[in-house]
Amino acid sequence: MHAHEVVLRYGKSTVVDGASIRLSPGEVTALIGPNGSGKSTLLRSMARLHDRTSGIITLTGSDGEPREISALNGRDFAHEVTLFAQSHSTPEGLAVADIVAFGRHPHRRGFAGLSKADHAAIARAMELTGTSAMAHRAAGELSGGELQRVWLAVCLAQQTNVVLLDEPTNHLDLRYQVETLDLVHDLARENGLAIGIVLHDLNQASTLADRLVLMKHGRVHAAGTPAEVLTTENLSQVYEITVQVHLDERTGKLRIEPVSRHRQG
Repeated sequence: MHAHEVVLRYGKSTVVDGASIRLSPGEVTALIGPNGSGKSTLLRSMARLHDRTSGIITLTGSDGEPREISALNGRDFAHEVTLFAQSHSTPEGLAVADIVAFGRHPHRRGFAGLSKADHAAIARAMELTGTSAMAHRAAGELSGGELQRVWLAVCLAQQTNVVLLDEPTNHLDLRYQVETLDLVHDLARENGLAIGIVLHDLNQASTLADRLVLMKHGRVHAAGTPAEVLTTENLSQVYEITVQVHLDERTGKLRIEPVSRHRQG
C-alpha cells in the first residue's frame, strides 16, 4: 500500500501536507511524532475514512497491479485492508464472540449465517488476542483494556493483507502491551502482512518497526530505518526538547530518553 504526496484537511486547516508512506508485505512501518502531527489522520485516510484534498493512495492486489483505493468497492477494499481505531462505542448487550464476528462481515453473503471458515477465523483471532476465555461475556462487563483486545480481534478476524493500527497498546497493562506488539511482529514476519501502526512510545517503535515515518506539523520530517530516523537531532527538533539516543549493547536496539529540565545542567 502506497500513499503519495497526500494532503488532508479539517475544514480550512491542513493537517497533513504532502506526506508519503509505503507499507510492504512482511514489514512493520510505524508512524511516530508529537500529538497533532497528523499520524492518525494519515492512517485514517489510508482506510478511506478521511477524504483527501490531493495525493494518491494505491493498493497492490494479488495480480501485482496497483489500484487507487477509491476505485475499489467497499467489499473488495474490506477484503484487503482493516483498521484498528483509537476509540469505539461499546455495543451493549452483545457477547464478545458476537462482536468479533463483525470482522467476518465482508466475507458473508446476504443474510447467510457464519460458515466453518468464519467460525475458524473468529476462534483464531480470539486465541491470538487472548480473548477466548471471555467469549460469552457481555461487552458492558469488560474493562477498557479487555475491550481494546476484543476490537483487535475483530480486525484479525477480517483476515486482510494490510493491517492499520492506531495506538493499539492504549489502555493495556504492561503484559498485554508486550503481547500485542509481539503479535504485530508475528503477523508481519510469519504471515507476510503489511502493517502500519501509530505509536507514541519511541522505544516500542524502535524495537518493533522495520521502517519509521517521523511526522511534525503534518509533514514527514524523516523516514527510514530506526537507526536513520531515531537520531538525537531528529527527535530533539520534532519534539522540541533534548532527547538522548543510545545503543543498548545487550539488545542491539536503540534506547530513547527525553531529558527533563530537572536533569539538565
